[in-house]
Amino acid sequence: MTDVQINLLGPLEVLDEGQDVTPTAPKLRHVLALLAAHANRVVSVDQIIEELWEDRPPFSAMTTLQTYIYQLRKLLRLTGAKERGTGAPDREFGLHTSPTGYLLRIAPDALDLTRFERLAERGRAESAADDLVAAAASLRHALAVWRGPALTDVAAGPTLAVESVRLEEIRKRVLELCVDVELRLGRHHELISELSGIVGRHPTQEGLQGKLMLALYRSGRRTEALQAYQRARTALADELGLEPTPELRRLHWAMLTGDPSIETPAAAGSAPLRELPPDVPELVGRQAQVAAVLHALTPAERTVPPVVVAVGGPGSGKSAFCVHAAVRAAESYPDGQLYARLIGQDGTPVRPEEVLAGFLRTLGVPSGSIPSSVDERSRMFRRWTAGRAILVVLDDLVSRAQLRPLLPTGPGCAVLVASRRTLSDQAISAVVELPPLKPSEAVHLLSQVRGAHRVTAERDAVTELVRLCEGLPLALRAAASRLDLRPHWSIRRLVNRIRDERQRILELSADELDLARSVRQTYRAMPSASRLVLRTLADHGADPVSTRAIATAMDVDESCAEALLEQLVEFQLAEVTQDGASTDFRYRLPALVRIAARALAGQERAEHSTYRPRRTEAFAG
Repeated sequence: MTDVQINLLGPLEVLDEGQDVTPTAPKLRHVLALLAAHANRVVSVDQIIEELWEDRPPFSAMTTLQTYIYQLRKLLRLTGAKERGTGAPDREFGLHTSPTGYLLRIAPDALDLTRFERLAERGRAESAADDLVAAAASLRHALAVWRGPALTDVAAGPTLAVESVRLEEIRKRVLELCVDVELRLGRHHELISELSGIVGRHPTQEGLQGKLMLALYRSGRRTEALQAYQRARTALADELGLEPTPELRRLHWAMLTGDPSIETPAAAGSAPLRELPPDVPELVGRQAQVAAVLHALTPAERTVPPVVVAVGGPGSGKSAFCVHAAVRAAESYPDGQLYARLIGQDGTPVRPEEVLAGFLRTLGVPSGSIPSSVDERSRMFRRWTAGRAILVVLDDLVSRAQLRPLLPTGPGCAVLVASRRTLSDQAISAVVELPPLKPSEAVHLLSQVRGAHRVTAERDAVTELVRLCEGLPLALRAAASRLDLRPHWSIRRLVNRIRDERQRILELSADELDLARSVRQTYRAMPSASRLVLRTLADHGADPVSTRAIATAMDVDESCAEALLEQLVEFQLAEVTQDGASTDFRYRLPALVRIAARALAGQERAEHSTYRPRRTEAFAG
């Protein structure tokens, strides 16, 4: 048995390489539980006999015990080596015989009791060092090891009965310390439900009654806190004939008098969350948009968190923009900032439950305590944010379905979103668009990166470079990076190279500054029918195209073609113009998007057969 796991903190459980091999015979379970509770120590024969039969052992007790040991070894495939003179067994795992009794040798981490005690001790040390976030996580991990009352399905004798009481008392002390740490962290909202359940089952536990009162009081529920005291007082009188302890009475009096000493501790013993990526030194050409975002994020009056969406196409710099704006808004959100990217490197949207799990872990919730469903995770996140001032930054949002579960509750919170598509949702309070930079702004950006003297020396080449980059910050920075890597190149040389559309996307890619990848990520986040219309529109070249032309090319009716083209506009990939005095719209792709789309179309043709969408599928997504 080389990968054994024995669990005592709950029903007795023995796992061998993940398979349940727990003995079913009551006496075998009893012997195994006793040996495991004293793992890596010799348990005397007399102690085992007393545990099994107390003061009435049968005449055959020794023989019967030897039979139990034999059956355990056979059932669990444990070694049965005798101890050497040094007291060390032949192998690390095994049920060993000593001159006075038996010893169950097991690796420390293979016993849940050892893991619990180690995590609890680490949490105590972290609490003593005022590392409260780490302490709360360690203590929650320790409590998560428990699956129920210790040895709940073993008919305990005198030794195990005492051990069960000892373990339950330790668990209670760890729980009280954990709750105390989390109250110091200001997590009173999250604790109310848990504490209410515990004191409902154990109404005479005054320590936890006091913590429930404090959690309710700090959540603004003063009446309920006072009612909790009255329930505790009644339970103590009815069940034990006692009055509350002086500590509980003092807490009650402090609540009646509004004593400031019981308010939430300032700073809660931990630094604010700082999850934002690094900011850029200067954001060129976006001053008006930054001002609009800051104004929308900090309204004078609000009852719900503002949700501000910055919309931009591939290469518009929306991610850098949102980080820049969030840094400037940070002082309005003293509890910190959370950040999540909602699209993978391959363009796959990240599921909200994954983002919520990351947020909750950041907030100190142990992995084992994070609920499984997106609704439960969202409720836990909302409870945590209800009384705080947190700025949540969501980068690369793809769909409205991603947004809703990630919204905080507290009116002191706010959400800033960088979106790849235009969205409509009643939760959104403001939308800020990020168009291409003006020529003067683009020249300033190049001067900032390349140096004003080089830009001034090649003014005509710079003007053409700005035109070929279409004012996109990502393309302009990639061009500047390419010139930095090749200091012997003139700007004119780069311009001559990117005039060729086949070279343009390749030259305008440098490490993270990759416009083709940005287009590809949006492309893969779209429904299949939208991908097809993008490839079809790319094949029509640079001139605007009518809905009728696209409908003919795709073999669909015009209403279907228009819906698909409008999806491209929503995804910030296509531009729309009106056909003179007509009410008809025409659509075109910016040059850089068109070039990237053609490359994607080539990859699609190489990998798949031609796809024709069903008319119902055309409206999917």
